[in-house]
Amino acid sequence: MRSTFRQLRLLFCALRYGVRLLWLAAPEHHKLHWLLTLASRLRDDERFASSLHGALPRLAPVAAAFAQVLGERPELAATTLHDAIDALERLETPLAPDALEHALHAALGKPPKTLLSWIAPEPCHHGWCEQTHIARLALPVNGHQMVTLRVLRTDHTEAVDDEAALLCNVARWVERFSPSARKLQLRKLALALREDLQRRFDLRAQAANLSQAGHHLADNPRIVVPDVIWDLCTPHTLAVQHIDTVPANDLVGLAEHRINVTRVAAHLIEVVTQQAFEHGFFHAALDARRVAVSVEPDTHGRLVLAASALMTSLSSPEREFFVHGATALFQQDYGRLAALHHAAGNVPGHARTEQIEAELRTRSEAHFADDADTRSAGALFHQLLHAVQPFGGDVSPRLVAAQRAFGQAEELARTIHPGVDAWSIAERTLAGIAQRDLDHRGWIRRLSQELPHLAQVAPRVPQLLFHFLQRHAGVQHGHPAGAAAAPHGGGHAGNLVEALRREHRRTRTLLIACGVCGVVLGATAMWLGH
Repeated sequence: MRSTFRQLRLLFCALRYGVRLLWLAAPEHHKLHWLLTLASRLRDDERFASSLHGALPRLAPVAAAFAQVLGERPELAATTLHDAIDALERLETPLAPDALEHALHAALGKPPKTLLSWIAPEPCHHGWCEQTHIARLALPVNGHQMVTLRVLRTDHTEAVDDEAALLCNVARWVERFSPSARKLQLRKLALALREDLQRRFDLRAQAANLSQAGHHLADNPRIVVPDVIWDLCTPHTLAVQHIDTVPANDLVGLAEHRINVTRVAAHLIEVVTQQAFEHGFFHAALDARRVAVSVEPDTHGRLVLAASALMTSLSSPEREFFVHGATALFQQDYGRLAALHHAAGNVPGHARTEQIEAELRTRSEAHFADDADTRSAGALFHQLLHAVQPFGGDVSPRLVAAQRAFGQAEELARTIHPGVDAWSIAERTLAGIAQRDLDHRGWIRRLSQELPHLAQVAPRVPQLLFHFLQRHAGVQHGHPAGAAAAPHGGGHAGNLVEALRREHRRTRTLLIACGVCGVVLGATAMWLGH
């Protein structure tokens, strides 16, 4: 409703001031005739249309170039948008204590004093549409007393969603009248921007993402994921366990707390690589402002990635393609990598494998020729994904986001410790993930995924064998398959009964063997897990 009102108001202003300006410019006694003549001439004049089409990029060259880049690489829109929103930090005045209490009361549905014994009046972080406070719970939850409470500013988020909806409607109308806008898929881009904004301000989804990341990384000694306090999580609030941290790029603070920067830089690359390519669930917008290091005694020196608003997942085929493709690329096995591109459907079927192999070799060998301290694994992964573009191929945007997240982690790691060997760390980590995919752990995981299907098929095996033997016996004696069950002599019937008994014994032996193998595999998996 608000978006419709804004559109009507925008149309009213355009008509009021635009038509009024034309009306004043028209001759005194022939205004209507002049306006109609002007409109018809502008519509029929091809030179004017082409001149206007060429003049607009000159009037706004930056906007025109930005639109062209977004049309070619729409995945950059989300990053650019979030960086722009983050740049608005501290431009808004934080909520006053009374306004903060009112906002918390509206979000939680009860007075904050009944849930919190203390809340810091000054936010530890505030942005355009949200602010974060440190608070103390009235009663501990899961052993946690101190929490970090993020509060959305409802009026600002509603205004942002309103403007995004208006942008989508404007893009839809522009596409109707502009072939260039249809070629750029302007409406699709605007919808993607609106969806990303909604994800950024969906605090319950962020709480779920944080909880799942904590489940994946619970046993990882390199990182600590704060626990989510679900009792205080609403669409407008997010509460997590409070951890004292210092920013990862604060080298002075890291030195004061005696944190080994070499280990922090290496752990950052390892954690981001494992998140994306082993668990398939990673931070899509990773930068220095969203990475911190714990300074608490129990988790001293561990990474904390709790401030990221957006997370993305990779499917199993995408994850396996990147892991094994990157392993082949590190081994300079370009033929296997080209075959993996074909198997993953990243290139058209008519693209020749040897041409893709030559393109990969041309793009990648320069990276291997660099010095060990200047080689960039992120730049090498860029060639892994984009070498198929000259052949009309393309990879998943989620893989591009994963490669970009790794590049950001590598850049931050070099900022923390310029001498970090990101190339070797990435190669070793990805080789370990590939090995775990191919050894007994990968077999057990795939077997556990297939067991639900086997549980449905196994009881039908005797019946399927019986029908198969019926058809086989009927065809062997020259009878139709449907008439195989009719008796055609005692000898034939005796042979059929004996064959059925023999197959029944074989089936029972097979099922027993399968059961024994399942028990052995389960016991082995439990033993390896311990």
